[in-house]
Amino acid sequence: MTSVFKNINDWRKIRKEIIGNKTLGFVPTMGALHDGHISLIRKSKSENEITVVSIFINPTQFNNTEDLQNYPKTFETDLQKLKDAEVDFLFFPEYNELYQDNFRYEVNEKELSKILCGADRPGHFTGVLTVVMKLFNIIQANKAYFGEKDYQQYLLIKGMVDAFFIQTEIVPCPLIREADGLAMSSRNVRLTADERITAPKFYEVLKSGLSDDEIKTRLESEGFEIDYITTINNRKFGAVHLGKVRLIDNVEL
Repeated sequence: MTSVFKNINDWRKIRKEIIGNKTLGFVPTMGALHDGHISLIRKSKSENEITVVSIFINPTQFNNTEDLQNYPKTFETDLQKLKDAEVDFLFFPEYNELYQDNFRYEVNEKELSKILCGADRPGHFTGVLTVVMKLFNIIQANKAYFGEKDYQQYLLIKGMVDAFFIQTEIVPCPLIREADGLAMSSRNVRLTADERITAPKFYEVLKSGLSDDEIKTRLESEGFEIDYITTINNRKFGAVHLGKVRLIDNVEL
């Protein structure tokens, strides 16, 4: 049975009196759960005695109000998935619970956060790092699990943990794809039927071995609008728009 809590003080009591010295794994999410999230949960359950998941659509990481408003909200379905996965606890806080300071204090990174997804999304990773720092301090997990689809995000969170001597270990987990190769994402449900047919071509072209410029040309001919296609440290990163939906992916070379 998955126990749901919304209050930080309630969790601190559970953490101290019920969990104690048991190993604790943590999977932070924004809901709209899919098999990629479930793979993180399975990994946590295989390595820890207790697993806690958070669902919080973090407004401070959205620089596009429409994107925030349209982000899928599927709490009842998510909760059933967590119960089916035998997750022990769900942290489901309100904004005022996490941002009692109304975002006066924030965590900034000066280099990696300014490129790739950070180049055209000012403040995005500041919002991400700030909320993750808050969640880490609240949950006090032994390990936290992040998917490699958001590889830049994983690197930034790992860097923050190292920089601030946070004791939670960051565990990267393989990117999970649909049968046709499309990287699983909560935003995929917003694709139209025709866009969903086109979307897997993003991965197909990204892994093709073509140069960055050749990939851009191919994707544009398929109807994608390019944010970036860039190769960094033996990994090719891409972000595109298909209709109103932004897709990201990466492949190791």
